[in-house]
Amino acid sequence: MIRKHKKFKRPKNAFDLSRINSENDIVKKYGLKNKKEIWKAKAKLEIIRNTAKTLIDSDEERQERFLIKLKSQGFNVKTTVDVLALTEEDILKRRLQTIVLNRKLATTPRGARQLITHKHVAINSRIVDVPSYLVPINEEEKIKTTLNKKIKMAKEKSEEPMEEIENA
Repeated sequence: MIRKHKKFKRPKNAFDLSRINSENDIVKKYGLKNKKEIWKAKAKLEIIRNTAKTLIDSDEERQERFLIKLKSQGFNVKTTVDVLALTEEDILKRRLQTIVLNRKLATTPRGARQLITHKHVAINSRIVDVPSYLVPINEEEKIKTTLNKKIKMAKEKSEEPMEEIENA
């Protein structure tokens, strides 16, 4: 059996009041399930930063490919120095949950999360039920809710027996 490894690191100081308060604000703002999601965003950011640090000394072509990849993921970066200035909130802004909220498909962050987990959100007509899915720029305009289709289908099914009863 293959052992799964953690995708985040816990904070070194468990009872740092300023960190706890700032994390609570982020959890409320983005409607996160728990603080592990913040720690996962920090871990992703650390991977991106470490890659940028190794690419500082490399040739321009590799740096440009890395920057194009980050731009396609939706991060506003022009140089590798901008990559080092990214925060975990920049990653949280690219999550499906936040984008569904920003596009006014849901009224609250928690409501957006519920729509996604209940399989009412589709990207490119494929249902996505992962709120932490990082949405690339090219898929951002293709986000739609499937809720209206399900309601219409339910109404059509409920109307069919009524017509049969009336005709009989």
